[in-house]
Amino acid sequence: MSQPEVLALRDYLGPELKGRTISDARHVVSLTDILGHSSLTGESRDLSGCSVLLATSSQLLSALVMIQLDGVVRRMLLCPPDLHSDHIQALLAQAEVDTIVTDRPLPGCDAGTYVVIGACLPERPGTVWKTERATEWLMLTSGTSGLPKIVAHTLDGLAGAVVADGPARHRNVTWATFYDIRRYGGLQIFLRAVIGGGSLVLSEPGEAIADHVARLRAGSVTHISGTPSHWRKLLMSGAAADFSPHYIRLSGEISDQAVLDGLARSFPGASVGHAYASTEAGVGFSVDDGHEGFPAALIGRNCDGVEMKIIEGSLRIRSHRTANAYIGAGAPSLLDAEGFVDTGDMVELRDGRYHFVGRRGGIINIGGLKVHPEEVEAVINQHGSVRMSRARPRKSPITGAIVIADVVLADGTDAACRETIRLEILSRCKHSLPAHKVPAVVCFVERLDVTAAGKLARTDA
Repeated sequence: MSQPEVLALRDYLGPELKGRTISDARHVVSLTDILGHSSLTGESRDLSGCSVLLATSSQLLSALVMIQLDGVVRRMLLCPPDLHSDHIQALLAQAEVDTIVTDRPLPGCDAGTYVVIGACLPERPGTVWKTERATEWLMLTSGTSGLPKIVAHTLDGLAGAVVADGPARHRNVTWATFYDIRRYGGLQIFLRAVIGGGSLVLSEPGEAIADHVARLRAGSVTHISGTPSHWRKLLMSGAAADFSPHYIRLSGEISDQAVLDGLARSFPGASVGHAYASTEAGVGFSVDDGHEGFPAALIGRNCDGVEMKIIEGSLRIRSHRTANAYIGAGAPSLLDAEGFVDTGDMVELRDGRYHFVGRRGGIINIGGLKVHPEEVEAVINQHGSVRMSRARPRKSPITGAIVIADVVLADGTDAACRETIRLEILSRCKHSLPAHKVPAVVCFVERLDVTAAGKLARTDA
């Protein structure tokens, strides 16, 4: 019986490369150059079968090396820029890394311990690599202050949603993303652009929103993805009026009705959709009807081979897009006995539609009663003067905790109106939420932090 054909990322590209590019704030590189020229220095060593840490300073260099090494190396661990240096050694051991591709010094990662190979822009004829294996794509979980878990995917699983999702298959489009492509959400957009037949404009850490939007316009971006927090920040910036994408995608956080409606108003010519995806569960589904949550009809097996069920309020997913396992000695099991990933995302059924209410691990305990911060924020964000909010706990000697709401108001809001807005917010919450979920205090703040993964930073107080 013949073995199934193994395809690497470059095998998906096909002959239609003319005019297709990947760019950041400093460089534009054509896919033709990426395929025909090397991005690695010191290639005298055969990398076939190696386990590689990809730790470059820029997303662009990472993109070039991913294309070059997929199907050649055994494993490729993608290192995001915010990885704490104290965690690197432990992760190298767990992933059995023997080779490091980087353009910068890494603590404890000298050439005496590992094979260290440089990365640069493509500048000379490259080695003609032969696809010999399905490389394991390793990514790190986000949202934890401790050692992140390593999650293993295959390219086939990562690309499953790219093949199935209609907008991603449009050719001659230009994608962009607020994400870093070394995280799951950003990697999905990288694959949509490269495999789907388009170009890609990468985000730049610390870049002012107005400058980023200027690059998006200059790059003729048509399709763009980010978290709801990314999009709220863009809407607050005032730069949205100068940008006219055709397709807007949200993922990574709960997309409440306020942000969906805000995007529809600001970009009337765009199709606005939100997707559910996580590093472990892969891409579950996308919704393009303009409403928060998802139809109950999606529970069960859908036409793309994704199966979902709800157990004790938590969404579980089984498909070929899910990760294979956590990597490392003593790593927990990722799949349950039936092959489902327990996402930890809690949902409630209302009027034939499931609504996300928050993370199982993010619950605020008010005298034994549960509060999901996201459900409080969804109510607050509906106020026309609110651009962003965060619900958080504050310790209380009576109930153990109370709910505090930090609120960012729209630019130009008159300071004299703040007390009126505060009372209106509390009135909305009292009307829509049980008493224990109503914020005890509403604080107006100038900004709310967003993590490197594009999610609202949540800290206890």
